[in-house]
Amino acid sequence: MKNKSAFFNGVAAGLPIGLGYFAVAFSLGIIARKAGLTPLQGFLASVLNHASAGEYALYTSIEHAVSYIELAVITFVVNARYLLMSCSLSQKISPETPFIHRFFVGFGITDEIFGVSIAQKGFLNPFYNYGAVFVALPLWSLGTALGIFAGNILPNIVVESLSVALYGMFIAIIIPEAKKNMTVLVAVIVSFALSFAFSVLPLVKNLSAGNRTIILTVVISAVLAYLKPVEENS
Repeated sequence: MKNKSAFFNGVAAGLPIGLGYFAVAFSLGIIARKAGLTPLQGFLASVLNHASAGEYALYTSIEHAVSYIELAVITFVVNARYLLMSCSLSQKISPETPFIHRFFVGFGITDEIFGVSIAQKGFLNPFYNYGAVFVALPLWSLGTALGIFAGNILPNIVVESLSVALYGMFIAIIIPEAKKNMTVLVAVIVSFALSFAFSVLPLVKNLSAGNRTIILTVVISAVLAYLKPVEENS
């Protein structure tokens, strides 16, 4: 009964998350359609990759026909933060919890589901996480599939307009944080500047878009982590 209660509490927490995911995933579906994916392929991609930035990197890499190695590396780099979230959330799970539950909790982690899970008092019941994923993940995947389907039937001018929505979402994510944190602001400005520079400078401009993204992501994050490490609360 305890697991059943935890599951439905997770469903209640996951419903608003899933509705938000649906809107974002619809825009991602437009990008996926431009990359040539079918609704089924987009649905399966979202089932296996629960991250807007990760999926955006995936679809744009496919659109630019990068190699499989580049595709794997860029997806890993963009989604690397989930490794840290998994390690953090593992401390909220009882030591007696079987590995299979730990595995599926890790599989279902997203930024928002991590947020509601880590906020639970005491040890996290895996069924709470399952409940949140139960509604959030299907809405995320369905949104991508419907975005691709809409992209196939809507006029090109509408599709191009909808594809801009995703960029607006990313701006909405980084601007508030950049206003509060000077390090983030510097990182955003440097990223924009170097991204443009890499597209026009000799030698590096001949690299594929995937390799340029991998290099910039790793180098900028490593330099800033060294210069401005996150302060630990004592």
